[in-house]
Amino acid sequence: MGNYLLRRLLIAVPSLLGISLILFTVLALAPGDPFEDLATNPNVPAEVRLALRASLGLDDPVWQRYLHWLGSMLQGNWGFSFVSRIDVDTLIWQRLPVTIAIIGASQILALMVALPVGILAAVKPYSWFDRIASTMAFVGFSLPTFFTGVLFILVFSIELGWLPFVFRADISETGWQWWVEQIKQSIMPVAVLGLFQAASWMRYVRSSVLDVIRLDYVSTARSKGLAERAVVMKHVVRNALIPVVTLIALQLPQLFGGAIVTEQIFRIPGIGSLLIDAILRNDTPVVMAVTFVLSALVIIFNLLADVVYGWLDPRISYT
Repeated sequence: MGNYLLRRLLIAVPSLLGISLILFTVLALAPGDPFEDLATNPNVPAEVRLALRASLGLDDPVWQRYLHWLGSMLQGNWGFSFVSRIDVDTLIWQRLPVTIAIIGASQILALMVALPVGILAAVKPYSWFDRIASTMAFVGFSLPTFFTGVLFILVFSIELGWLPFVFRADISETGWQWWVEQIKQSIMPVAVLGLFQAASWMRYVRSSVLDVIRLDYVSTARSKGLAERAVVMKHVVRNALIPVVTLIALQLPQLFGGAIVTEQIFRIPGIGSLLIDAILRNDTPVVMAVTFVLSALVIIFNLLADVVYGWLDPRISYT
């Protein structure tokens, strides 16, 4: 296992370098000027603006700027935000806990719904439960998150008045009341993201379990007199989850991008809103750092998926 992980990490290095080079080049060649406001401000002399651009290296060739950025990244320096005037890593660490909390809770909710519903629907195919669950799943992943987010706000915030629709980062309460307010304002964004993912994952779980439950070794296990619950949980689910793990590993990094819409709807001060704000203001160091982190997450989660394969299926060996 150790040699396998080392090889995968060595392969990840050129992959990350290639991704960073493409991202940096695209952002560097994209139209727009982060100091556009200064150019139209009569109170800022032209020589001040030119000196500021020169101090940040914006007039250097793209390859030279990339090498400078790469060297700074290797030293732990993620750059300087043109808009906020603070370090990029400080900005990201300010926003990251909120995003991780929302996405993490939504994925737990998605798994709690998708796994039991998908397994039960596959064990009893074409039953009323299967038909209702499949219909709800089709509806769930057909509706975009911005629609369900607005719908939740109309129902639970405006009509019923149960939940706040604006996420507050400065809750004044302390102790248990702080946790209560935090949970209340997180319910809707977590539900929007979690139920959307659960609808998609449920169909994959059902399909995967149906493929495995018809295999010969499952019939052999039943013929030995094992209880149906033991057959399903020990012999079917474990093997059926292998393709589901692949799906989850590939979709988890995408959730950070998908959370952008949800964070905008509920005004959550997370990574998604930071990325949108940086794009609108041509704050390229922030855009570069966030997109590079999302790209790295794709590689990391793929590696985690391969490790989980070995736990789910002992036949898989890492040499």
